[in-house]
Amino acid sequence: MAKNNLSILIRIFSYSILALTFVFLVNNVLTVWFDWPGVKKLFAHYELFGFKKLNKPLEGLAINLSYIQLLFYFVSLVGVIFFVLKSIKQTLQTDSEILSKITAYVVRSSFWAVLIVGVADFLISFMVVEKLVEPIFGEQLKINLVIPAFRITYIHFPLILASFVIGYFTRSVGFIWLAVLVVGSEFLIVLSRFIFQYEQAFQGDLVRFWYAALYLFASAYALIHEGHVRVDVLFIKSMAPAYSFAECLLPLTIASCMGLDNFFLYFL
Repeated sequence: MAKNNLSILIRIFSYSILALTFVFLVNNVLTVWFDWPGVKKLFAHYELFGFKKLNKPLEGLAINLSYIQLLFYFVSLVGVIFFVLKSIKQTLQTDSEILSKITAYVVRSSFWAVLIVGVADFLISFMVVEKLVEPIFGEQLKINLVIPAFRITYIHFPLILASFVIGYFTRSVGFIWLAVLVVGSEFLIVLSRFIFQYEQAFQGDLVRFWYAALYLFASAYALIHEGHVRVDVLFIKSMAPAYSFAECLLPLTIASCMGLDNFFLYFL
């Protein structure tokens, strides 16, 4: 009975991380792209958790939207508990396979997103810098393309949605090709700088964008397939439960080092 209860708690914890991360991303979209206030401002409105009081308190629609964003987190947790209790006979091995497939899908889709958005941004920036947009598309579009909000809403967002569609129909580990793309981009920078005496900031931005994505995707992939190089000193001779506990702490430690603590602190 105790073992069954532990299994339920593990399942709730695992799916809660996934649900909270998804809500976190949705709230970021609502806050950045649609000007929703965010949960952080709601906490600051009431001076909770050490947040300083807002200069202009929330009122009317703004405070209602903040409550809705906070409610998303509680709804997601309730949904996770309902799912786990409804599928109480489901094994942890099955859960592991489900979560691995979800992770693989997100990584595949994110690869296509950074690839397509990176190339699109590169072309747009090149055309804007070289003043090719205005004679082809007009002055108004040139002005709009320089505005980040316009480019994110009407170019990045549709391309990201398309990337998740592509990721659903592809099954290859696409992010590995980012290493080739990073090397190719650096080669083009060297070629254009020393042969054609041409260099723009967006060229280096593209390399850093792809390199950051490669680092994050490769870390997730290596963690799933136990490909991380690590030296096991403390738990190599431990019993199976202690070793398994250490293995569970590893991803949490990595996530904490990569800034997941900010997620729980700020609740954007």
